[in-house]
Amino acid sequence: MRTRHHPFFIGPLGLMVTLIVVGVSGIVSADQIKPGTKITPANAELVKDLVSPGVYWRAKNGMVMNIIPTGRIDWPPPYREATEKYSAQVRLAPNHLSLQGYVAGQPFPLIDANDPDTGVKLIWNVMFRPMWTDDFDSRYFGCVEVYEKLGNPYKEIDYQMIGHYGAYNTVGRTEVDPLPTDPEYKESNIMFRARAFPWLSPQAMRGTGALRYRYGDPSRSDDAYTYDPATRRLRRLNEAIMGDAAGTLQFSFDDAEGYNPKVENYTYKFLGEKEMLAAMHVAVVPGNVCPYDGGGTVCPAEWEMRRVYVVETTPNRKKIQEELYSKHLVYIDSEADVVVYHDMYDRRGELMVNFCNWLTYRDRPVPDAKVAIYPFKRVFQVNGTSTNVQNGMSSFCDLPTPGAPERECWYINMGAVTPADFTTAAVVKSAMGF
Repeated sequence: MRTRHHPFFIGPLGLMVTLIVVGVSGIVSADQIKPGTKITPANAELVKDLVSPGVYWRAKNGMVMNIIPTGRIDWPPPYREATEKYSAQVRLAPNHLSLQGYVAGQPFPLIDANDPDTGVKLIWNVMFRPMWTDDFDSRYFGCVEVYEKLGNPYKEIDYQMIGHYGAYNTVGRTEVDPLPTDPEYKESNIMFRARAFPWLSPQAMRGTGALRYRYGDPSRSDDAYTYDPATRRLRRLNEAIMGDAAGTLQFSFDDAEGYNPKVENYTYKFLGEKEMLAAMHVAVVPGNVCPYDGGGTVCPAEWEMRRVYVVETTPNRKKIQEELYSKHLVYIDSEADVVVYHDMYDRRGELMVNFCNWLTYRDRPVPDAKVAIYPFKRVFQVNGTSTNVQNGMSSFCDLPTPGAPERECWYINMGAVTPADFTTAAVVKSAMGF
């Protein structure tokens, strides 16, 4: 069992004493939230219009936000060079959803708010974001289940750890050979492969694995598989389950890195660009477990004003009739092209789930890294949490997990994985030792 380290402990009676009380009246603009401001449940209304409804729910339920100055985020030089070289040739297909002419870099660096296709273009930018372009291997990916609510004590309901969580892209490669496209793409048509295996904990799930393929063919559904070591069966999943919570975790296949469904399965509406708060320069890695809300968020943590694109996505019921949600609101950082948070609405149109990212920007995943060190800064995920705001169930994930056998855990664009690591045979083989 992992040991969580709280930044401090406060009993129920001491909780509200520590909170800063600020009088609130009317709508607060972004320029009123100055660096040095501390947001607590007592003054959460200050940020109501500066975060998504899901994040606002978290702020009211105990998440503490320390406001810091906005920091600049630059693209990795290879990604910037690829964008300059190839973006002029990229187009949307006649269906206004699929991508044509893409090679590497950002597909659509020029965004026009009046363009009716802006929404889908922004989603394609997210799919080929600079955070990683070639491959990544995140080791000892750990998640706990807790109930998130103001004043709740920290209590782990479930704990899961995965040995390897990662992906391999065959197109859009900018740093590791083969560049910019893996030749095998012509045969397989697989744009990227993703994996999560083997499960190391809990004992009942040891050896479990999951695998996913995304195809370049817009009409071909993703292939996804799970392996159950108890029955020794490899199961192919129906595409409709991709957007539903996986097992006991609140996360779904489509929650990967914030938002990652097959683009052609949805329609898109650009809702605008605005200044909003996001956690892009988190100082403590992994983040502090919030002592005020039962451990469902990272707090206190650094939040800053960012320029954020807001896109509404709606499932195409002809393709994914059983999709759980009626719509998604996706919030995208305009510099990093990463999803900072994502609200999901149920069939009644009510907010159901909020995903939130805590990220950092540096030349290594942790300050004491010895292997994963880069000649430039890049964005790393520190924590990701997904909470059902209707019942409070929250999945809190650490990267890296405290107490993991190794410290660095993030290996991005280092050739740490190959396509051979993303096969059904690899899933089964990884489970043989359990």
